[in-house]
Amino acid sequence: MTPMTVETQPIEGQKPGTSGLRKKTRVFMGPHYLENFVQAIWAGAGGVRGKTLVLGGDGRYFNDRAAQVILRMAAASGAAKVIVGQNAILSTPAASNLIRSRGTDGGIIMSASHNPGGPEEDFGVKFNTPNGGPAPEEVTNRIFEATKTVTSYDILESQDIDLTRPGTTALGSMEIEVVDPVTDYAALMETLFDFDRIRDHLKGGFRVVFDAMHAVTGPYAAEILIKRLGAGGDAVRNAVPSPDFGGGHPDPNPIWAKPLVDLVMGPDAPDFAAASDGDGDRNMILGRGIYVTPSDSLAVLAANAHLAPGYAGGLAGVARSMPTSRALDRVAEAKGLSCYETPTGWKFFGNLLDAGKITLCGEESAGTGSDHVREKDGLWAVLLWLNILAVRGESVADILKGHWAEYGRNYYSRHDFEGVDADAANAMMEGLIARLPGLEGETVAGRKIEMAEEFAYDDPVDGSRSEHQGVRIGFEGGGRVVFRLSGTGTVGATLRVYLEDVETDAGALGRDPQEALAGMIDAAETLAGIRAATGRDAPDVIT
Repeated sequence: MTPMTVETQPIEGQKPGTSGLRKKTRVFMGPHYLENFVQAIWAGAGGVRGKTLVLGGDGRYFNDRAAQVILRMAAASGAAKVIVGQNAILSTPAASNLIRSRGTDGGIIMSASHNPGGPEEDFGVKFNTPNGGPAPEEVTNRIFEATKTVTSYDILESQDIDLTRPGTTALGSMEIEVVDPVTDYAALMETLFDFDRIRDHLKGGFRVVFDAMHAVTGPYAAEILIKRLGAGGDAVRNAVPSPDFGGGHPDPNPIWAKPLVDLVMGPDAPDFAAASDGDGDRNMILGRGIYVTPSDSLAVLAANAHLAPGYAGGLAGVARSMPTSRALDRVAEAKGLSCYETPTGWKFFGNLLDAGKITLCGEESAGTGSDHVREKDGLWAVLLWLNILAVRGESVADILKGHWAEYGRNYYSRHDFEGVDADAANAMMEGLIARLPGLEGETVAGRKIEMAEEFAYDDPVDGSRSEHQGVRIGFEGGGRVVFRLSGTGTVGATLRVYLEDVETDAGALGRDPQEALAGMIDAAETLAGIRAATGRDAPDVIT
């Protein structure tokens, strides 16, 4: 085993986003590309000599090869130990848990989350800090600066390490501990939820179907739902992780998980259904004949979290990303809880969680979580829903209808325009931002504008400020339109338009969301000229 110093030069475009660096897989497989970025992570993290790290990923194509490279680089750079998931696999929330429970100095997660996988699809790498959460902006900025000056990296020349069996081995002077990726996570879930109560509910005939979408949560769901909760052998579908996610798109929404939606709307519908994404941090919740929007799910979980043992003492506070519907705000107001509004990106919840200001948080993009880890957690959300259903003994539809009757309904939808011309999308946003100062008081699509601004966030814990976090326009009566360019894709730009309106009339709580939001849809088009900017007559995805 010989350490080598390999000369290199900076590669343009290695700027981490809210969830690390994501590019096409073949880009990451190119000469020095992965190595340069990992070397920049070492620099941004203050070096790894003598440190202990966690390493794992969602099993997508190139996951296994990238893990071997990262291990050899960590050993050459003097790391003391790396805890790696068996077969280099760890769900993102499980990795966060290991970082926290083992008291490590952080970890590297190999994933592009809900993006497709395969040699022609997407790959990603991100660094999580010792609190278990995604690196904050000050760290990602240091990483990016390091990518622009890297001239060499150290790597150990060695045979591949056997990651197929749990146990310890050595790579040079560095210890490698291979762990079962599921064990510690499943044990954590048992401390938060009443498994006995859920198990009894399932024994009573309550039927559950979970679609792992050929992604990382398959083994986790099989262990917890089938083995520990007795849900039945057919409760988990598409449970074997695949490098290309079975040729599918591992994004748990009504478009990419349509077979599950069709199932709950059909004659053989289960009582409860759910799905998770590529790396296990997102979720979709459904009941017989009903789809629960992520924003509604977050609000229902906040209203009922006390029914689970891990949250029986109540919530310290709650938080949501700015584009997420304000259904959570209505629950917080009724319960006397502080409710924080942050930019998109889970890292912004980290300070609030670490400071004990919040217990529960979530984003409209199917991510919900709590203070048990510092990532969103798809299977955790599923188990909290099951705990609530077991205690209340009601259907998903009845719980949702009761929630709307008590708090009102925030009709909500997200329209995605994917892979649009980046220059055109940026020009549209710049034009809209320029008009913001004069919009207040105008009437658009029959509704008067009360507020129009580009969102900026002042962190209440460390005082840092994050600007340019999306455009939000509020209307009289609670309507709202939010425009934002997303950084999670790898080709072109994704324009996300978030639409919201509030209904408190008991007789109007069951409308189709797109119908209820027709006025906000018209307002968004009038304000931004979406069709002209994107060249699209309709969104690519509606959730």
